[in-house]
Amino acid sequence: MHKKIILFLLAGVIAAFAGGCSKDDNRSDAYGNFEAVETIVSSESSGKLLEFNVEEGQTLSEGSIVGYIDTVQLQLKKKQLEAAKNLTRTKFKNVSSQVGVYQEQKKVALREKDRIERLLKDNAATGKQLDDINGSIDVLNRQIAAVETQNNTTNEELKNYDIQIKQIDDQLSKSTVVNPVNGTVIMKFVEQSEVVNYGKPLYKIADLNVMELRVYLSGSQLPEIKIGQTVKVLIDNGKSEYRTLEGEIFWISSKAEFTPKIVQTKEERVNLVYAVKVRVRNDGSLKIGMPGEVVFK
Repeated sequence: MHKKIILFLLAGVIAAFAGGCSKDDNRSDAYGNFEAVETIVSSESSGKLLEFNVEEGQTLSEGSIVGYIDTVQLQLKKKQLEAAKNLTRTKFKNVSSQVGVYQEQKKVALREKDRIERLLKDNAATGKQLDDINGSIDVLNRQIAAVETQNNTTNEELKNYDIQIKQIDDQLSKSTVVNPVNGTVIMKFVEQSEVVNYGKPLYKIADLNVMELRVYLSGSQLPEIKIGQTVKVLIDNGKSEYRTLEGEIFWISSKAEFTPKIVQTKEERVNLVYAVKVRVRNDGSLKIGMPGEVVFK
């Protein structure tokens, strides 16, 4: 009879540890609430939201396109810049051709100068002829320099147009709303067809596959824990029992703070506590803001 009672009690203990534990056990070392890394996705352009395929509770993958912002004005501005660039390019070609004409005239003048210098040695030409040809060469040099300066200015204009067109292309690319992270949409701030401005929040997304339990410990408990330590995480399982999950400590605050009013601690009258974050893989039962407890193994 005694053996049967012992076996029965042993089976009850094993079942309690396997399926959860009673809240009467009062054996938690820290208390807190679950959090998730939340990302607010904002508009990177201004205009009418022509398409927006986002709903709360929807799971989105990183890099997926979820919306488009009107780009008509940007496209028109780009065409205007391209037309101005083509006009400037035509002017650039004309200037380059003009330099070529002056260069040919200079070559002819230099040959004439050589001829006059030879004739001058034989007293078959005058000094005035040499002065005249040198003057013509100086004029051509100044004309070439002026045209080359104009050419450089035109070239800088072309580069400036290229930069402006790249800026428009960047704005056009940002008119496409691209989801930045894997996660679940937890809040939606706008609707399709609304006019949005740069920086306007569109929706909030969080990765709920891995949750963070932020708990608070007294200074006397710190020696019991370390980064990477595995702990037991307890969540409510009905009114009288807990469910047990496994967690890992990945962050410990280096500074003490006053006990938050919404959080309990094992020592009720502790004034200064240290925040600790525990990473827990979500099996679907964990929610943001949900309370949790930690037991050090």
